[in-house]
Amino acid sequence: MDKGQHGRRDRLLKEKRHDTYKEGKKWPEPTACTECNSVYLEGRWTWYEPPVNANKIICPACQRIADNFPAGTLTLNGYFFGKHRDEVLNLIHNEEKLEKGEHPLERIMKISREDNHILITTTGIHIARRIGEAISRAYQGELSFTYGDGEKTIRVFWDR
Repeated sequence: MDKGQHGRRDRLLKEKRHDTYKEGKKWPEPTACTECNSVYLEGRWTWYEPPVNANKIICPACQRIADNFPAGTLTLNGYFFGKHRDEVLNLIHNEEKLEKGEHPLERIMKISREDNHILITTTGIHIARRIGEAISRAYQGELSFTYGDGEKTIRVFWDR
């Protein structure tokens, strides 16, 4: 059986993954965000003071916030959360401070509170998972997470 010079034609082709908020190119250095003043320097976003001559753009995190298109969602449920809301929120803000200090593109977008649950949206998948794991370590409970879109989004659930 001769397959010809072009080989098999019945194979599945993988489509190229496309993420609007992931940079496919390097920005000219230095580049500063007009919204949050983070600076793209040496191939990564940092919190250095933006130079006067820096190029001006909106960073991917600020763009996600403006578009209201989160990469991560974290849902906290349960009677325990209702009784210890302030304590848990302090832990959440402390984890955000640590993650945001190291990685400027990882931020909390919004915290929506209801009676016995809270919904947190984030600009990155890592901060959502980090917050979920910190709450699970501190207060135990049931933690689960699900990746979607080829690991470009995450849904984290915690219940106790």
